[in-house]
Amino acid sequence: MEISAELVKTLREKTNCGFMDCKKALQETGGDLEAAITYLRQKGIAVATKRAERATSEGTVWAALDPAATAGVLLEVNCESDFVAKTDSFQNFGRSLAEQLLSQEVPHVEALLASPWAADPQLTVADYLNEIIGQLGENIRIRRFVRFSGGLVASYIHFGGKIGVLLQMEAPLTPEARAVAHDLAMQVAATNPLAVRREEVDPEAVAREKAIFEAQARESGKPEKIIEKMVSGRLDKFFKEVCLLEQAFVKNPDLTVARMLEEAGAKLGATLTVTRFVRFQVGA
Repeated sequence: MEISAELVKTLREKTNCGFMDCKKALQETGGDLEAAITYLRQKGIAVATKRAERATSEGTVWAALDPAATAGVLLEVNCESDFVAKTDSFQNFGRSLAEQLLSQEVPHVEALLASPWAADPQLTVADYLNEIIGQLGENIRIRRFVRFSGGLVASYIHFGGKIGVLLQMEAPLTPEARAVAHDLAMQVAATNPLAVRREEVDPEAVAREKAIFEAQARESGKPEKIIEKMVSGRLDKFFKEVCLLEQAFVKNPDLTVARMLEEAGAKLGATLTVTRFVRFQVGA
């Protein structure tokens, strides 16, 4: 049967699929719009199944904050190529999913995939993801997300969405405190610390670094007491590099982050404390 351009246009608006895919779907279903939508969804599932094992090393990180800055989400979605990562369909999917995660608490990716897609609750997130895979022709995977709630929450997205940070503080909900939190999120993006403070660094990471320092020190042939001091000094330097509070503040390297927080807190008449942060880097 002859398929009108207007009918194809209507189907494209409903599904965001390509012209030829929409025309074929309408031809296969005798011009039945709803049946054509189902046809395209089934095609998306088929494409998703076929491409499920393909590597997804590209993608984007998105952040979403509520207006009061008391809750935030960081989300990473991966795909096969940077070209697809930059498409409107991929970017709109990620932004919408981050906003959906902000409005509801979901424990993990599997639960998210099974939950209704906010823009069309008749579909699950997995259903809609399959449609996007069908449209773009690449494997797409929701890799990870985190949601912080309570206190003051800030985010920072760097390098075109390749790096993202979500940071939580105990601080007043003022513009000045929000600026401090944003600066610290930017710091985390730039310096990639392992923890907020020394006692939070993974003990395995500390043990690994200590073993390296000890081996290097023993090669010097120094006495044991000197070796202990050398290792202690190198560990101290390691902590200053990987602990956020001990790092030099990127906007004023004469201050540590801890000192900057003390000075900012004194101006605000409040104690500013970093609770936690998370940093996502695409493919890392």
